[in-house]
Amino acid sequence: MVSIALYQPDIPQNAGNILRLAACLGMSVHIIGPAGFDFSDRSIRRAGMDYIGEVEIVRHSGWIAFRGWQAGSGSRLVLITTHGTTPYTSFGFAPTDVLLFGRESAGVPETVHESVDARLLIPMRPGLRSLNVASAAAMVAGEALRQTGGLAA
Repeated sequence: MVSIALYQPDIPQNAGNILRLAACLGMSVHIIGPAGFDFSDRSIRRAGMDYIGEVEIVRHSGWIAFRGWQAGSGSRLVLITTHGTTPYTSFGFAPTDVLLFGRESAGVPETVHESVDARLLIPMRPGLRSLNVASAAAMVAGEALRQTGGLAA
């Protein structure tokens, strides 16, 4: 099933919301370190509520460790970025895709942009920077699961 990866997340409330989303949708979440907060912090538990125990969380010490896992998994890495050119609604998702979301404060470095299989964007009104990462994750995950049959009708 499609999964989510968070690149060095730095806002615990957003990570907690994404963990809750993933628990409800049956998705796993990869945390690519280092995180900008103590992962056991109360705020992530508060945001994730009692759903934290219902989601598969895979921790990776850094980008290289994550790429090692990803290469062995045969999955396709799909970056959601304001620098993408393909709208997420025009993309054909596969069941083994990993949806990658960058840091709330800085996105991902150019080396990450260069190494992904696809760069997608969420179309927005001109002049606005970006959506909250948890909102973006919900939108794209919903579409990916709809396309791959991961959501019940």
